[in-house]
Amino acid sequence: MGSHSVSRSAKLVAVFALASAMVACSAGTKPKTTAGTGAGPVKDPASPVTITFSSWVGSDPTMKQMAADFHKLHPNITIQFQNVSADNASQKLTTQIAGGDPPDVAYVDASATADFASRDALVNLDGYIKRSKIVKPADYVDAFKTFVTYNHHLWGLPIDGESTGLFYRKDLFAAAGIAGPPKTWDEFEADVKKLTDPAKKQYGYEVFAPEAAYYWYPWLYQAGGDLLSDNGKDVVFDSPDAQKAASFYVGLAKYSPRDYLNSNSYDGRVAFAHGQVAMYMAGSWLAGTLHSENPKIDDKWSTAPLPDGPAGCKTTIAGDSLVLLANSKNPDAAWLWIEYLQKPANLALWTYKSPNGTELPPLKSLLNTPDLAKTKPVLKGFAQLMQCGVASTVSNPKFPQIEEQLNIELGKAFYGRESAGQALANAKQKAEQILAH
Repeated sequence: MGSHSVSRSAKLVAVFALASAMVACSAGTKPKTTAGTGAGPVKDPASPVTITFSSWVGSDPTMKQMAADFHKLHPNITIQFQNVSADNASQKLTTQIAGGDPPDVAYVDASATADFASRDALVNLDGYIKRSKIVKPADYVDAFKTFVTYNHHLWGLPIDGESTGLFYRKDLFAAAGIAGPPKTWDEFEADVKKLTDPAKKQYGYEVFAPEAAYYWYPWLYQAGGDLLSDNGKDVVFDSPDAQKAASFYVGLAKYSPRDYLNSNSYDGRVAFAHGQVAMYMAGSWLAGTLHSENPKIDDKWSTAPLPDGPAGCKTTIAGDSLVLLANSKNPDAAWLWIEYLQKPANLALWTYKSPNGTELPPLKSLLNTPDLAKTKPVLKGFAQLMQCGVASTVSNPKFPQIEEQLNIELGKAFYGRESAGQALANAKQKAEQILAH
């Protein structure tokens, strides 16, 4: 993503690792259930305490400064960073929980929140939120709130995120006589054909087998389809709408460079930067990456919302959240740190106001402010897309395992080993087995 986060590919690895390892959490000590109860704002501890904070952002200058500023306001609370790599964060946290020695607060991929909550590893934040004058649940983007909700309770608070949009090469569009980015599926299909010329090693679009599921979701939602039923118990990603989306999506492989088919979205940026690919679906992290790695082509590319499908404007979102671990010895002090980071000014500072930040704040009030578009113009379209955001991780702890099967089967379809319909049927069969156990 931006200066202090990672591409979706690393996050997928982390969530898949979590899905296979969460069973270990049950080995931990029985968590506390009284944290957050009480009336009025949470008070500072009477004597000095240290709060451990596990994250991959502890060395970020903005985060370090916020921790220092927090300590000035709360002199009895010191934040101690526990640095982990982004792709190992969930695995590491799982091991700590199983060993009965978790951190007080953790910065996690938002889509992992339900998994940890389902294992009694987190504090239900409803009590703390009711006592807070800072945290306003109604102001969170709905899809971000879905990420951190489990059994109708909030177990984490979003801290940053991104929507998935369209990156396109203005120079290639102009050379092909195309006035601007496509706004509908039909326009997209017409443009991608015009922009593909294998003899010149130029392609209209780029798809990635290892991340086939995640980048299918926008098309699925735009077609009117979904992944699981509302209760998370039934597979619905083989509906007629889903079949239409899968057929359209898998068909795009013929307009994609085969050399990059087994890459991920992060590695695929190279083809876009070199002008081999005209369009590319990615999160706003790519804007920062392209600028930092290839500043000479800043005037050759731009961003746009994804083209609307039959069901209108829909896109996926990804992000990170803050969670309070159930075995924290100082849950009130830990909450004060989480609450401090949730101040709108701090959320803005952490996202679009950070020097190279290309992430978005999770609050509707911040997304709608003119300050965001003025500060980071490239993020304007992504901010607009937030209202169309759908949380791709269904509220079912087993969903990451299902997503892995969708990746495998849709990836096979990209390579022509099976049809789009067969891919969905095979993934459904495996998904139902996962849900039954």
